Amino acid sequence: MSAPTSGPAVTQRRGRLFVIAAPSGAGKTSLVKALMAAEPSLRFSISYTTRAQRPNEQNGRDYHFVTVEGFREMVERGEFLEHARVFDNFYGTGVRTVQDALQRGEDLLLEIDWQGARQVRTHLPEALTIFILPPSRQALEQRLRGRSTDSEAVIARRLRDAGEDISHWREFDYVVVNDRFEQAVADLRAIVHADGARLAAGRPDAAALAADLLRTPA
Repeated sequence: MSAPTSGPAVTQRRGRLFVIAAPSGAGKTSLVKALMAAEPSLRFSISYTTRAQRPNEQNGRDYHFVTVEGFREMVERGEFLEHARVFDNFYGTGVRTVQDALQRGEDLLLEIDWQGARQVRTHLPEALTIFILPPSRQALEQRLRGRSTDSEAVIARRLRDAGEDISHWREFDYVVVNDRFEQAVADLRAIVHADGARLAAGRPDAAALAADLLRTPA
């Protein structure tokens, strides 16, 4: 009797990297939390940071906390997929961590700004990038005002910064409008399940909304 032959080798599916960015006030953080809760197979990519660890945070769960010197050494060794300075702190995504997870077939979610998303696309062109837009300039301003008791000057600066962020919306693969929260979460889930063609960034309604958001108020 001949020895049984083994079947064809099963090729491990490579994981996917989803990158989500948004202007301040678009509700990105709440959407990401809801998406992660609805899609337990998604893993959140944990970033490195030089900022101080807060009492409720755990190293390796919320962030990888490192010194400024250690962060700069990682930059010099090319260990980041993307990195940026935000105010007085540095943030970065470890390239080896992401590559290893994708090789294992894991789907990762990365929450960063448009500059980080641009760096990711350079290193991993296959990454799927998603930009979150508010439904209107009025809604964006209301959300920014509702955050705290910031001065008018601070709110005006945040609106200008949001406008700069929104101006890069065309660089992304998909645009999701956070008008009704539940629908926005459903849209994100559709993209995760490769059913998001209707949410492509090039669609006319996304262009019209972005133009309205970027219009200078009278």
